[in-house]
This record gives sequence, C-alpha cells and structure tokens, in this order.
Amino acid sequence: MKKRMPIAPPSQTKVRKYLSADSLFKMIREQFKQISDSRKGNTTISLCDALMSAFAMFSLKDPSLLAFDERRKEEDHNLKNIFGIEQIPCDTQMREVIDNIPDESIRPAFLANFRRLQRGKALEPMVFMEGCYLLALDGTGYFSSEKLHSKACMVKVSKKSGKTSYYIQTLGACLVHPDYKEVIPLCPEIIQKQDGATKNDCERNAAKRFFGKFRKDHPHLKVIVIEDGLSSNAPHIEDLKANNVHFILGVKQGDHEFLFKYIDRAVEEGKAVEFSFMDEKNPLMEHYFRFVNAVPLNGSNQDLLVNFLEYWQTERDDVTYFSWVTDFTITVENAYQLMRGARTRWKIENETFNTLKNQGYHFEHNYGLGHKYLSTNFILLMMLAFLVDQTQQLCCTLFQSVWKKLGSKRSLWEQMRGMFRNFKLESMEMLFLALLYGYEKQVPVIYLNSS
Repeated sequence: MKKRMPIAPPSQTKVRKYLSADSLFKMIREQFKQISDSRKGNTTISLCDALMSAFAMFSLKDPSLLAFDERRKEEDHNLKNIFGIEQIPCDTQMREVIDNIPDESIRPAFLANFRRLQRGKALEPMVFMEGCYLLALDGTGYFSSEKLHSKACMVKVSKKSGKTSYYIQTLGACLVHPDYKEVIPLCPEIIQKQDGATKNDCERNAAKRFFGKFRKDHPHLKVIVIEDGLSSNAPHIEDLKANNVHFILGVKQGDHEFLFKYIDRAVEEGKAVEFSFMDEKNPLMEHYFRFVNAVPLNGSNQDLLVNFLEYWQTERDDVTYFSWVTDFTITVENAYQLMRGARTRWKIENETFNTLKNQGYHFEHNYGLGHKYLSTNFILLMMLAFLVDQTQQLCCTLFQSVWKKLGSKRSLWEQMRGMFRNFKLESMEMLFLALLYGYEKQVPVIYLNSS
C-alpha cells in the first residue's frame, strides 16, 4: 500500500497561481473538454480522458505506451488526482480514441497557456528589440520507417539503394531570447502529405500554413522571425511581409551568388559600412561588421530589396563568420543587436529539439503511427507537455529550486516518476515540495493550495 506523503512546511518558495503546473493541467483539461465528440453509441473513454492520459504520459516522460499502461494499473490514484483523469484508458483504447481526434483540436491548449503567460506578464522580459519577440522556426523529423506508413507519410526513395522510406516532419516555432535558457514553443505545424496531394509536403508550405494560423491566434504579437539559410527565398519573404512579421534570415554564398557579387561591388565602390570593436568581457575577441542596406535578394527578384549584414568574430586564430538579410534598416547602433538576435536561432535546435530528443522526452520514439491523426496528436501533446515544463522553468521558483537541487532534468524526471510510484499525491505542488524538502522527515501531512 502506498504511504500518504509527509512533506516539510514550505519556506520562501512560491507558486504563481495561474502559472503553476496544477493550474495549467486543469486549464488544459478544460480545453480538451470543449472538443466535440462525434463518436456514436456508448463510449467508456472520453476524448478528454484519452488526451489527458497521453499528456500525462509525456509530462511524466514515460518511454512508451507500455510503460504508461503499467503506471495506469499501479498509480491510478495519482493520475486521477493530479491530471483529473476519470477513466484511464489502456494503451489500445488510447490509440483508438486519439487517432480519430482532428489535430487542430489541440491547438487551443497552446494558446490558452500562452495567454496565461501574457496575463502573468511572464513574457515581457523576453521582448528583444523594438517591442518584438524573437520567433525561431526550424524543421525536424520525428517519424521514419521503411515498413510502417500511413496516408500522411511522405515518401523518399534512396538513389543508392533504391529502398523506399516513409517519414513525417514537423516545423517547430519558439519564442527565444539570447539571455534566457527557456524557450516558449507555439503549436507546431506538421510537415506531412496533405489531403488529396500527390507530392510530398515541404517546410516552405508548412511555414505558409503556420503563419496563417499564427496571425489568427496572435493578430497583434510583434515578432522577428529568425531562420536558417533555406528560408531566405523570395516567396517566403513575401509571406513574412504579408503576415506583418520582421525577419532576420541566414544567407549563404553558394545559394545567393547574385547577392554576394552585388555586395562585393558595393564594397569596391565604398558603399558598404564597416566597423569593428573589441569585446568588453573578452579582450582577445574582436567583432567585425559590414552591412549594405536596400540590396536586391537575387537576379530574379531585383525589386525585392533586403538589408544585408555580415559578421566576423575573431579570437586568437579562430574566425567565425555569419551573414544574414533582414527587413530592419541596419545601422552602426543596431548591428550588434541584430547579430545577437540572429545567432539565437540555435536555441530551437539545442534548447528545443535536442532537449526533446536527449533529455527524457523520447521525441524520436514511435508512440504510434495510426491511420489518421495519432502520430500528429502524440507529437503535439509532447510539445504541449514541453511548453508546461518550460513555463515552470521560467515562472515557478519551486520547480527551479527542485531542478537545482537534483542537478539535471533527467534526475528530476526520474524522481518524479519514483514519487508517483511510491506515494499517494494530491498535487504537483505536493510532489515538488516533497522533492525539495525531503519526504522522510516525520512531519504532519499538509495540503497546499496555490497562492
């Protein structure tokens, strides 16, 4: 029998009411309850319970549906108490229900969490420049198989081996800031074969769909889109402008021969602005900039003018080089800030995709492909759990204190699962307090309300 959890009284750790894990779990459940159920006949598992069960699986970082199914049998008290699940589905039931829920039904939960962050003014410190947030976009794969496939899978045939592989990707999007470890993911756009399409989907088309939905969800949010060199093409830039977003996009000489030759001529004619300075914190590091405003992107789109920025960072014999195009007019005063913003793009790779792949989220594990929406919904629910974790990391001093004490995210997730396994819990706050203060101390059981 599980023991009732004794925990030590709280000290100065505080939980912000509307941004606590318990409050966010409740909010997500309320969002799921609003999804209409088109199933006929008696159903033992509600859509909400199926979605919350999958969300709980990703929140607890279970490595598979089988692992969660074992948890369902042994830890139903905690799943019901903390995640509000009334009827916990087995793995087969979960797959069957979630496979038939349109993936767009999960989007409102991302928006509701974002609204909580705005309401709590938690995002204001992440404003980067001119009232804008940095919005990093990038694509990555999450499903690939030479055997399993569905109608949504894209198809690739190897030129060397002739083997056919099936895959699905996703276009991730996060608010980032160079001074913050945290990222705030938005609802991603899945890169998969679209209904009725014969050709594979692509990152460019997914971006077009993403920004259409983004502007419906966030009509007034001011952002600067930061992307890699694949994005610096005329159709995409026109889409960005049409959606009223600023941009800083990588460019490479091999892909933009016309642009770089134009810049070379501008340098020869003395039209480029160049300046450098030594780093204040590192006297061995020098920053060197060169920029030209109002230059044509390429020979085919000479009416599409962009502003071009080059940057060299030298330290001893090491030289790092970057180049970008932007819609901001570049000046000596803002060039350094634009460079910092552009280089923050790596956070969607390291702080987002690499975290999901290597820090317990099992991003590349196939939880289920399904026939309709299963794999898509699983990746959205995983990203939603990641959003809640990032919200805790940004806003919750209790979560921050536990993470600091345990030393790593992996250790934190392991301890959380251990608590679920061995104790009856009433809330995530109770779990975090027990991890922080110790659960072997003989003190009275107390029940805590968020404040």
